[in-house]
Amino acid sequence: MARYTGPRNKVARRLGADLGLKTNPKSLERRINTPPGQHGRKGTRKMSDYGIQLAEKQKAKNTYGVLERQFKKYYTIASRTPQATGAVLLALLERRLDNVVYRLGFAPTRRAARQLVTHGNVLVNNKKLSIPSYCVTVDELVSISKKASNIPYIKELLANKEYQIPKWLDRKALVGKVRRLPERDDTQENIQEQLIVEFYSR
Repeated sequence: MARYTGPRNKVARRLGADLGLKTNPKSLERRINTPPGQHGRKGTRKMSDYGIQLAEKQKAKNTYGVLERQFKKYYTIASRTPQATGAVLLALLERRLDNVVYRLGFAPTRRAARQLVTHGNVLVNNKKLSIPSYCVTVDELVSISKKASNIPYIKELLANKEYQIPKWLDRKALVGKVRRLPERDDTQENIQEQLIVEFYSR
C-alpha cells in the first residue's frame, strides 16, 4: 500500500500552500512563502503554463495523499463520464474513505485518518474496512471503533462542537452517514481543477 513518506512541510512550501498535512501548521505559517532549498526565494523564477498546471496537479495529489498512478486512474474514470471532468475528479477524491473519516471530524488530518483506516479502527456499515482508497456511496455508514474513540486527540476532536460537517455528510456521535454524493461546491480545498484537466489533456 504505497504512500508518500517524505518531508511534508517541504512539499507545502514548494507549492506555496498549506495542504493540511500537519496537525500543527504554525511552523509552516512562518515559511510558507519561502521555497525549500539552499537559495530560498532567490531560486524562484516565473513558471510556464505547464509548470502552473503541474503544480496544481501536485497540490491536489498531496492534499489527498494520492500517488501519481492512482491519481491518473481517478482522472481516467472522471474523463469517461458525461459530467465535467474536473468536478467528477474532485468528487472521487472526496469519496475516499480516509477523506470521509477526516471530513467527519474523526481525525485532525487525512494522514491520521489513513492511519485509523489501515489499523482497522474504521467500520463501514458496521464491518471493519482497512482500505483508505475505498469509495463510499450514498447511505453508507462510516464509524470508528470504541478503542479509537478513547484516543486522546480523537476525544478532543469529538468534543469540538464548532466543527462543521460538510453538507453531503451527517454525523451523530461515533457514526457518520453519506447523505448524498459530493458536488463541486462541497470541496473545501482551494484547487483549480481545470488546470489539472488541461495538464492531462496535453
